[in-house]
Amino acid sequence: MAGKSRVSDWLRRRSENASGSGRAARAAAPDDLRRDELIQAAVAASYPVAPAVHPEGFGCSCDRIGCHIPGVHPVSQAWQTQASTDPQRVAQWLDGQPLANFITATGLNHDVLDVPAQAGRLALERLSADSATAGPVALQGEDRMLFFTATRGTPADEDEWWPCALDCNPETADEHPGIRWHCRGSYVLLPPARLPSGGTVSWLPGLGPDLPLPDPLPVLGILSDACAQFDDGGDGTDRADRSGTAGDTDDAKPEPAVWSR
Repeated sequence: MAGKSRVSDWLRRRSENASGSGRAARAAAPDDLRRDELIQAAVAASYPVAPAVHPEGFGCSCDRIGCHIPGVHPVSQAWQTQASTDPQRVAQWLDGQPLANFITATGLNHDVLDVPAQAGRLALERLSADSATAGPVALQGEDRMLFFTATRGTPADEDEWWPCALDCNPETADEHPGIRWHCRGSYVLLPPARLPSGGTVSWLPGLGPDLPLPDPLPVLGILSDACAQFDDGGDGTDRADRSGTAGDTDDAKPEPAVWSR
């Protein structure tokens, strides 16, 4: 068990040792010697990964003219079949593409609940206060937080799987300004990664990929309540009297009965 928490312990120590130049350190994180270790730690936790593009100048390292999601999409359009948990294959990608970001395909071995960062921080406080397991959590830039959970996307009977109104993929993110549920057919950037804005995707201290994946339902409930306290922009405006948004009210919570596994 001690070995299982090695990555999260290292993340915690790095945070405790950070100085006032922490922002610059985070920006450089994808280039440090820990990139390979962190990606392989995710692979060891059965996260399927595939190479992704990276920001290049003011655009994307891909050859698409006018790329509409620069620096954050997989290299291959066949990423769903390419995504692998084979450490040797991933090691070849890491060696051959030293600047690449990596994505992890969701809906296979894990899902990701993606929320505004302010709501995510409030949820983490509640999870800690309730002695619940938050599981792995990453910060994406300054605006979003990624909660990794067990998946609802692999039922024994395919007819038992139902889509959810919160389901999204990176290309439809604007349609889900509150909670986004990355499940089947979606992916997220895997820490450490660089964003076109100059920000990064990084694991929160002590909440790395070696932690167990929690059941998504309790986490979703806490995230929904936290999102209800903020407007869609996450600026802290009370929106208790608003409804109809992805992270608002109990109506946004899918019924557990449709998630048979």
